[in-house]
Amino acid sequence: MVDDNALRETVLEYVKNEYLDDDDDRGVGPDSPLISSGIVDSFSMVSLKTFLERKYKISIPDAKATPEAFDTVNKIVKLVKEFV
Repeated sequence: MVDDNALRETVLEYVKNEYLDDDDDRGVGPDSPLISSGIVDSFSMVSLKTFLERKYKISIPDAKATPEAFDTVNKIVKLVKEFV
């Protein structure tokens, strides 16, 4: 069983480390838009999906890995929880 808060922190940390430059002053929180704001693009979404699948030893079907499902950290948490 994966703790929601730990999962949320893991995703937030990954997004901040991988997709934001050190001088990027955009704050990213659990409900911040990631795709629609341009922080995460389609290539980044694939790498995020791969990271989550490896970390939690799950497989997220491509049909479920939609831009809508990856648009906020909270939506990503909900998606991952379906498979852990």
